Amino acid sequence: MAQVDKVPKIKLLLEILKDPDRKSVLIFIKDIFSLTIYYRKFPRHYFSRYLFKKGKSNIKDYFPDDFLYHGIKPLLNDKEWREVLENKLFFHLYYGQFNIPLPKVLMHNHKATFISEGKRTYISNYEDFAILINELFEIVPTRDSIIVKKIYWSYGGDKVFKIYRSQVANYSPLLAELYSEVTKSGFLFQETVIQHAALNFLNPFCLNTIRFDTFIDKEGKVHIISGYIRMSINKNHVDNISSGGCQVGIDLRTGRLKKEGYSTLSYYGVKVLKSHPITETTFENFVIPCFDNAKALVLEAASLIPGLRIVGWDVAIGESGPVLIEGNSDYGMKGNDLSEGGYRTNPIFRKVLDEIKYL
Repeated sequence: MAQVDKVPKIKLLLEILKDPDRKSVLIFIKDIFSLTIYYRKFPRHYFSRYLFKKGKSNIKDYFPDDFLYHGIKPLLNDKEWREVLENKLFFHLYYGQFNIPLPKVLMHNHKATFISEGKRTYISNYEDFAILINELFEIVPTRDSIIVKKIYWSYGGDKVFKIYRSQVANYSPLLAELYSEVTKSGFLFQETVIQHAALNFLNPFCLNTIRFDTFIDKEGKVHIISGYIRMSINKNHVDNISSGGCQVGIDLRTGRLKKEGYSTLSYYGVKVLKSHPITETTFENFVIPCFDNAKALVLEAASLIPGLRIVGWDVAIGESGPVLIEGNSDYGMKGNDLSEGGYRTNPIFRKVLDEIKYL
């Protein structure tokens, strides 16, 4: 698969300094000094939020990563409930009882022990593993691929594999790599979600997922804070920003994409995307299909886990509607901060700030 190489830090700094859309050096320095005083630390988020760009005047509406990671979630989420979401097998078992649309789980394992359709199988070598995977394909002759992901504590698309029928038939190196990785811990083997045809105009090579985050207020009402869609900017099968993908904010009222998309400085440099680099689809006003149904899905999912009051949800739009891929109690909020043009501008997030007494 195609990969995007990280930009070396020195080259990235030079690119920022040469950026024709960069603020003047004087404003640049004033911004840094002002945020350093305000947050009492060097504002590294000044760069990851592209605040060095012209037109980014509301710099205090954006938050440092450590505040988003450590200053909010421990106050709103009961740690006893976190594993329901962070363990992907528990997540599937929990939400499966409510008839929430989920990717179908074909098999799971703990090291060399595999469980599928109530049957327990012990695998002692690569050949037996290949036979077992082949059986998953033979059950459904039209099945072309399977998603394999680590069960617990994996983030940013790490330890997510996509294996194709042809790779199993030909004993590809990926299958050997998968056997070595899978038997070290536990993985879920899931049916591949076929996304809505409209989303192939953004990127047909990956499942383009929507990240929603929700908040349950003191009265128990569930709110959607924000949403953005993620996609690979190459031919990678994962859409995560940390794996070289990009994000585009969504207008929650209309389901239309905003004008600008962002990757990360470390992967794509200072460029702000107006269209997809491969498909050339313009982001602005692109309409997400089944968007109202997707919102209803995350509101229902959030309401069913009241012990976690602020959660990031990943939703795919399948051929027949939205599918809940996973929930994250410890999700990275900087993508929401960026796509919202500063989290402080968001009225629901301001309710979060009011509750935790953040000024």
